[in-house]
Amino acid sequence: MNIGILTGGGDCPGLNAVIRAIVKRGHQFGYDFTGIRDGWKGLVEPMTMKLTLDAVSGILPTGGTILGTSRTNPMKSEKDTGAVINNIKALGLDVVIAIGGDDTLGVATKLSAKGLKMIGVPKTIDNDLSGTDATFGFDTAVSIVTWALDRLHSTTESHHRVMVVEVMGRHAGWIAVHGGLAGGADIILIPEKPFDIDAVCKVVSARRQNGKNFSLVVAAEGAYPKEVSGIITKDKELDAFGHAKLGGIGEFLAKEIEERTGIESRHVVLGHLQRGGTPTAYDRILATRYGVAAIELVHAGKFGRMVALRGNDIIDVSLADATSKTRTVDPETYRIAEIFFG
Repeated sequence: MNIGILTGGGDCPGLNAVIRAIVKRGHQFGYDFTGIRDGWKGLVEPMTMKLTLDAVSGILPTGGTILGTSRTNPMKSEKDTGAVINNIKALGLDVVIAIGGDDTLGVATKLSAKGLKMIGVPKTIDNDLSGTDATFGFDTAVSIVTWALDRLHSTTESHHRVMVVEVMGRHAGWIAVHGGLAGGADIILIPEKPFDIDAVCKVVSARRQNGKNFSLVVAAEGAYPKEVSGIITKDKELDAFGHAKLGGIGEFLAKEIEERTGIESRHVVLGHLQRGGTPTAYDRILATRYGVAAIELVHAGKFGRMVALRGNDIIDVSLADATSKTRTVDPETYRIAEIFFG
């Protein structure tokens, strides 16, 4: 059996661990593996590489993906969709294992509905994919946000400033909440709960009155104030899946806070720092478990499924259910974070 593996969407730590686990476990079944380069783009063109045991040796701790990635959406045109289907057949791929988030797995879901054999592995640094309790890469991102807040704390306090730290999180504020809690943020803003700018300024001013001459504000990139209609972006460009390229809430909020309170305010955008570098031990293990479970689904002939974490167990769910909705921050988690605001 010849199995194709692709990684799509934004990169994150743990992708190589998944690839390694699939190939190592699959080799025990006697399977062959074809790496598809640059996500779905590698099946439109096509671009591939042979994945052998030697090819995946030593990649467990490395960040990024040895296969490359892209945000190519082959479902945008019938021509590209047809090319993907034809190339899967031409390359002799019996199954395709797609490692990605809702966009990448959304394509896999549609191809599965057309009769192609697909298996999904959940990958989104935002941790917002329904059907699973956790996605690999998230723990590493939270660790990096915490590391950054620890360092920004001292310089912000020394200069008596407000520091707005913009982190990833388009539709869900998991990174902001977990990173902000671990890093001792004074205010955490998430897409699930539009905020009041005056209320934010009130917390900042109250800290000054209580003898705290600095504030750390963590804002998910998709967070937005009630006063503004919709998310804030620096440009209107869309990606291949029709998503706005976010970024701008940190700068916007820092200016508003300074203008309304008179307190010097700066902003930092962590951006791709959250994606880069070696995965944490937790993400290496979770990614490895996902990879093993994915190839075992292939061996069992269970297609159109996505591996998932439920509690501490690895299970599988249908691709259609896994991509049906966004997993947002639950109110109880945010309530705990709010206890420490101010």
